[in-house]
Amino acid sequence: MPYTNNVSTIRTEAAPHRKNAAHLSQSPYQQRTTQRDNPTQLVIKQAVDHLIRQLEAGKSEALTAYLAAMARFHRYSFGNILSIARQKPDAQRVAGIRTWNELGRFVKKGEKGIQILAPLMGYRRSRKDAAAEQEPETKLQPVLIGFRIVYVFDVSQTEGVDLPEPEHRVTGEVGDCLDRLIEFVNGRGIELEYNERIAPALGVSYGGKIALLPGQSKADTLTTLVHELGHEILHKAERRTMTTATVRETEAEAVAFIVGRAIGLEMGRASSDYIQMYAGNVALLAESLEVVQRTASTILTAIRPEEAAQPEQFRAAS
Repeated sequence: MPYTNNVSTIRTEAAPHRKNAAHLSQSPYQQRTTQRDNPTQLVIKQAVDHLIRQLEAGKSEALTAYLAAMARFHRYSFGNILSIARQKPDAQRVAGIRTWNELGRFVKKGEKGIQILAPLMGYRRSRKDAAAEQEPETKLQPVLIGFRIVYVFDVSQTEGVDLPEPEHRVTGEVGDCLDRLIEFVNGRGIELEYNERIAPALGVSYGGKIALLPGQSKADTLTTLVHELGHEILHKAERRTMTTATVRETEAEAVAFIVGRAIGLEMGRASSDYIQMYAGNVALLAESLEVVQRTASTILTAIRPEEAAQPEQFRAAS
């Protein structure tokens, strides 16, 4: 769908499509679950329920906080991102007590920890290795056996030694992110062109091809390209037939919002209209937020490769 305005504005002109009903029946978030059986789904459901209650109470900034958390913690799991955003919407940088102590910082007295889920790993031998069980060199395979609750604290909840600022911070300028984004688009086999004839649209996705309106600033070009790339990644296969045009457009704008915020662009506020098209359906909202977060994380990893070297302590329990 043509991209014609700022990514912080959400459009809701399209009516729901009947195929959504079939799509929702397959959503994992509709299945009944317990914390013991599937703690991650329970965390996600609790967070999305909380978001809906906040928006119904007129607190539209709640959605902006959730999307901003996706920008700040895009390397964390979807469930943990929502959990952090629900408990401390203004969190900027989180880690456990031990990590903060190693960095020369200490949790302030009276601060309440942020609950997230950490994987609980075990080890087992594969069947083919069963005969070699007595061999000391036999390799054990790590397996996920469950999750446990751990507590992390935001940097604002600590005091002590000043932390070094992360390198490559971007504040209003795109740096080399636009060049990397274009390389990523080309690497996916997507043709990119600049075409004045698409006006007044800023960008258009054709499926395997993206057209951008020339003459935009670098920041606008980047966010427009991310928006259209979001369509290319999310909406050119089965998902296109299972969502309405409004859902697809909103998801693409949310991806652009997250990526823009993550690289330091001023994106304004996300509109609470994002929630309205779901008609209170927690299953569809949770599913949509998850694919948005996953897509934004994929794009950010491509245009910010330096984050691959991010200290492990800030990616723990993700």
